[in-house]
Amino acid sequence: MSEFRIHHDVNELLSLLHVRGGDGAEGYIDLLQKHRTPYVNTTVSSHSAKVKLAEFSKTPEDFLRKYEELKSKNVRNLDPLVYLLSKLCEDKETLQFLQQNAKERSESSTNTTATTTTSYSLPQTSTKMSMQELDELRKKLGNVTASSNAPLPAEVTRKMLRDKHNKKNPTLPNPVFPNWVYDRPALLGDFITSSGPSGDPAVAIGTLPLPAQEQALVEDLLFVLVGVDGRDITAQPVLGRQNRSFIVDSTLDMSIKELVNRILPVASYYSTITRFIEEKLSFEYGQVNHALTAAMRTLMKEYLILVTQLEHLQRQGLLSLQKLWFYIQPTMRTMEILASIASSVDKGECMGGATLSLLHDRTFNYTGDSQAQELCLYLTKAASVPYFEILEKWTYRGIIKDPYSEFMVEEHELQKEKIQEDYNDKYWDQRYTIVQHRIPSFLQKMADKILSTGKYLNVVRECGRDVTCPDAKEVLYTLKERAYVEQIEKAYNYASKVLLDFLMEEKELVLRLRSIKHYFLMDKGDFFVHFMDLTEEELKKPVDDIVPPRLEALLELALRMSTANTDPFKDDLKVGANNHTVVLCPMEQAAVYISFK
Repeated sequence: MSEFRIHHDVNELLSLLHVRGGDGAEGYIDLLQKHRTPYVNTTVSSHSAKVKLAEFSKTPEDFLRKYEELKSKNVRNLDPLVYLLSKLCEDKETLQFLQQNAKERSESSTNTTATTTTSYSLPQTSTKMSMQELDELRKKLGNVTASSNAPLPAEVTRKMLRDKHNKKNPTLPNPVFPNWVYDRPALLGDFITSSGPSGDPAVAIGTLPLPAQEQALVEDLLFVLVGVDGRDITAQPVLGRQNRSFIVDSTLDMSIKELVNRILPVASYYSTITRFIEEKLSFEYGQVNHALTAAMRTLMKEYLILVTQLEHLQRQGLLSLQKLWFYIQPTMRTMEILASIASSVDKGECMGGATLSLLHDRTFNYTGDSQAQELCLYLTKAASVPYFEILEKWTYRGIIKDPYSEFMVEEHELQKEKIQEDYNDKYWDQRYTIVQHRIPSFLQKMADKILSTGKYLNVVRECGRDVTCPDAKEVLYTLKERAYVEQIEKAYNYASKVLLDFLMEEKELVLRLRSIKHYFLMDKGDFFVHFMDLTEEELKKPVDDIVPPRLEALLELALRMSTANTDPFKDDLKVGANNHTVVLCPMEQAAVYISFK
């Protein structure tokens, strides 16, 4: 973390806590820089910090529930924050100060509210509310609470993302699917239709012999596993991001019912994955999510092939419920992991770098489970391809092509003409900035170098030179960070060398600085003497009567007569006049300034 970032964060923290007096922000900044140590993120330290905070909390169940909720959303820096809070709990003096500060702020806000608001009282009613009216009111309140806590529908989320992007990029709006894509939900294959196996629904399955019950349930399960309701197994409607549940005929034999309930989670996973794929295929969710859903769709094809093979066995009369359970077990683990990733991406509303961070963390968390890690590695590699393509263009050519605002570097439209008016680095400092939540966790350490690499190349490219890194290679995601770190280092070194050579050799920066010294530091002082002598009569005139070409000619003559005649950049000087009066200038009508072109 840079010194400027520390200064900003300390000032913001002091402002939020309303802390005044003392040594101010500077004293705390010095302490932080002297005692700064890297945070070591380990499972043991995170778990111990979580346990310590739960013990300290008055409601440990609520704290743990909130922690798990944030963890499922893949909130960045959650464990370091919990670790910091656990350390604060041990510091009694700091804890007492924070409690006192919170109490004072609460009292202050209460007094402010009391003086600025008017109290209202409920009107007195002469009649009592009946039990029926009370029940209706309770139901209405329950519905309002449930709707306020329910997640936004997919259509509303898509519209919000689309409006946000179009507002930010009015010239490049997001493309939109035709309305029939959203108006025909039966195309999803997620328990919309009820075209299950034909049969007489009046006959309870519990009245049939056990072999007949088993065959009927095998047929039902084959339908349910591909998102179609069966005759004795029906899917329940889902609200928001909930997992789908199923209702099995209550008259079914208990032994068969128990085995069916073991297989049904696969159908629930299938439903979650299918909804996720269909939703994230919309343009608003970005290329990383598109690539992730494409990889999931490939795996789902393999799953459907398995179900097709099971159906072939069932038609031959070779598939029993036990065999179905045996054949489906290897797939169950894969479907569980895919559904878990889909739910986490949905809960965290992940896009771009956030999605890659979640997949990267999952891949490392499955260390020891080779099959699960290989699956997550496959998904991460597939999802990272479009992100790394943007990264390659930025680090190899200094160009950003990020149509869905997913990349860690964001480009801002600024007017380059202001560079001629404001002589500072504001343009290059603000045109490209880093967006923290878009940085994948495995590129966090290289974020500053990635930003600088593209900036350096962009400076050279804006000056009319085409740059392409000679060490440009395809960047691929691996568990060994060294592979793409070396590529970024090579691109950074090349960009630094190109910019340095461009400034030092082609633009002759050292010679130009030496030239500036001649005039601004009076290294060639006789130039000013000659110039003032030659322009004395001209500068006595009002500023509106001064002829600029005449001043330019006198400036050139003064340069030729002085020792500055040997300066190779003397022709870049220009002269102008304005209405401001300068005390050091003997003329009261106009002030003259000299600058470089």
